[in-house]
Amino acid sequence: MTGRQSIVVNGDLGSGKSTVSIELSKRLGLRRVSVGDLYREMARQRQMTALQLNLHAELDQAVDGYVDQLQQDIAASGEQLIVDSRLAWHFFKDALKIHMIAEPTEAARRVLARPSGPAESYSSIEEAKAKLRERSDSERNRFLVRYGVDKAKLRNYDLICDSTRASADEVVEHVIAAYQGSLGAEILRDSPPLLLLDPARIYPTVEIQSLRGMWDSDDVVARVGQAGQRGLEPLQIGYTGERFFVIDGHRRLSAALRNGFRLVPGRLVAEGDEPVVGGLSAIEFFRAEVGLSTIYDWDAAHGTQLPLPEHILDRTDTVLAGESGRPSA
Repeated sequence: MTGRQSIVVNGDLGSGKSTVSIELSKRLGLRRVSVGDLYREMARQRQMTALQLNLHAELDQAVDGYVDQLQQDIAASGEQLIVDSRLAWHFFKDALKIHMIAEPTEAARRVLARPSGPAESYSSIEEAKAKLRERSDSERNRFLVRYGVDKAKLRNYDLICDSTRASADEVVEHVIAAYQGSLGAEILRDSPPLLLLDPARIYPTVEIQSLRGMWDSDDVVARVGQAGQRGLEPLQIGYTGERFFVIDGHRRLSAALRNGFRLVPGRLVAEGDEPVVGGLSAIEFFRAEVGLSTIYDWDAAHGTQLPLPEHILDRTDTVLAGESGRPSA
């Protein structure tokens, strides 16, 4: 990446998008433009919530048309900027494109803790999660229909940053390192995105028994700790569209967790229907390799709490339903 580019930051509510874009603006001395602020003002003028305006925009093209033209004009100006926008990555072709993510419950907690007007207040974490998901789905559908682009596809971006446990300062330091070429330069040049993920949210894909050797020596842990978060060799990562999993790099992932890292670098091998190995897609590979014991044993060794994915929950529900239907002895 060169220092002459703009940086565009997107992400759903609670992902840390605004905080990171504000800090980048301060650190790099670049003007910040927030399309979200404009959108919220449009919603307020119409006496709508942002979600209501999203839904209205699916029917009224004038809403998106106005915002789109504004972003196109800003992109065409050539000014080096920090742009906080959910769709700027589509309009700014040469910018460093950052996609912020966060674990849904944590994102909902952040949104719930913010001061808000009665039109967009939430009574619980679960309600906030549901409303945030609804808003994100509305935006995704609108972008698919109107622009033919999928905001959920990680390959649309240069940098994926997980702010679930990482502080804004940590994220900003990593972003600036990538922007200035000292972090992930090869990945950013040849096969973006560079992933910066919370190691506690990455699923293993091998049984822990086959990895026992890594627990018997502290050499790897010490070397990784000495190198630090940014010095870790990138993990090979797959993505189902909801869950991240390690394809190669279990030892490094384990060492990162044992060192208390909140971010680790990764290279995206496959997402969604893209093939991983043996003709299996990322989704199929995850379902085939990640089982209940895989997760429980990994959690026990590292003190993590990986949520059980749907394919395991569905399997467990089926077993319990079968047992409940058995005649008693």
